[in-house]
Amino acid sequence: MTITFITGANKGLGHETARRLAELGQTVILGARDPERGQASADRIGARFVRIDVTDDASVASAAADIRSREGRIDTLINNAGVLGSAAPAGELTAAEAGEVFQTNVVSIVRVTTAFLPLLRTSPNPAVINVSSGMGSQALTHDPERVESRVVSPLYTASKAAVTMLTTQYAKALPDVRVNAADPGYTATDLNGHSGTQTVTEGTDAIVTLATESPGAGTGRFIDRFGPVAW
Repeated sequence: MTITFITGANKGLGHETARRLAELGQTVILGARDPERGQASADRIGARFVRIDVTDDASVASAAADIRSREGRIDTLINNAGVLGSAAPAGELTAAEAGEVFQTNVVSIVRVTTAFLPLLRTSPNPAVINVSSGMGSQALTHDPERVESRVVSPLYTASKAAVTMLTTQYAKALPDVRVNAADPGYTATDLNGHSGTQTVTEGTDAIVTLATESPGAGTGRFIDRFGPVAW
């Protein structure tokens, strides 16, 4: 049975991904920073809760140790935790605000992936899925037909571009692990004040696809619910 660990999974895309994978028969470990909300979310879908603050080395190490002692391995790591960051005008953004966004959205993927690689490598079919965004795609943000071209969010978009590149580099560097990125699309979540045009279920289609595909499906890809995303 596939064992999947998802960060930032107490609500939104992470929670819906956890719910869907649990329904498909996977053993889901739901990671979240807030113990009360995380446990409640896990209880609703029959998952196990493990506390993790992806921005904290000790918390990430503790989460990996917990899973090592209980499950002994994971087959899939879904790096979902992320933040939108400051809504200040571009000319007023601060280095501290930039640091917060990149620390959560990019640096934490490195932190979590490094900590969980030993657990992944005990799996016969290890996979890492990074939740990126079409907002980090030059192709989409320059296409006037796409909603991504009408949003200005320098820190979030730059961080998601970094996530996609990080994904392709990990795919090259870790040939024994499938590493891919998912673009949820413009989905109604807390992140955008529920203004998105897709349901949260539609927004998790690409993540679930990557989490359920065959071992030979490929690595270093960036997909949305319709297929490959131009970058």
